[in-house]
Amino acid sequence: METAPLLGYDLAYNFIERDVMDIKEAIIVGLTPIVSQAGFFLEDVQVSAAGKRRVITCIVDGTTDLTMDEVTSISKEISAFLDTASFLGDSPFNLEVTSPGVDRPLSGPRHWEKNLNRLARAVMVNGEVITGRIEAVHDESVCLLVGTKDPMKIELPYVEIKRATVEIEFNRKDDLA
Repeated sequence: METAPLLGYDLAYNFIERDVMDIKEAIIVGLTPIVSQAGFFLEDVQVSAAGKRRVITCIVDGTTDLTMDEVTSISKEISAFLDTASFLGDSPFNLEVTSPGVDRPLSGPRHWEKNLNRLARAVMVNGEVITGRIEAVHDESVCLLVGTKDPMKIELPYVEIKRATVEIEFNRKDDLA
């Protein structure tokens, strides 16, 4: 026998979820020009509840890895905006500003460019897994050097990549850094 969902719970859940999405969208719209003007990219915003407070996590990236001073500087600008944002009302919140971790997906040319010469693992739409060194980045594709003895150049169109990440390397002999 099927039971009908509790209407009150569903309405409350939908309201809470819609409210969080509206807040997330408002934060993204408000912060994107601020973060861009500072020379960075707003990768993502996450809003979650922690008791009576909200936790607002802003993931900020740059063309190079962010320094602690840069994270501190952009955190102050983000905080100043959120402190005056009327859509947050009087609800208290905790702000976390971070840069993307090494496990963040390579989802656009800018991400691939930032990781030029690093080892990447791409899972293709057809299920094939290709691991190689990022040699060149283009508007529609990325070129990987695959293999160690006689590396082969393989061009991967972005539309055929399901997911890609940077592979962590320890003790790389030919480190270019």
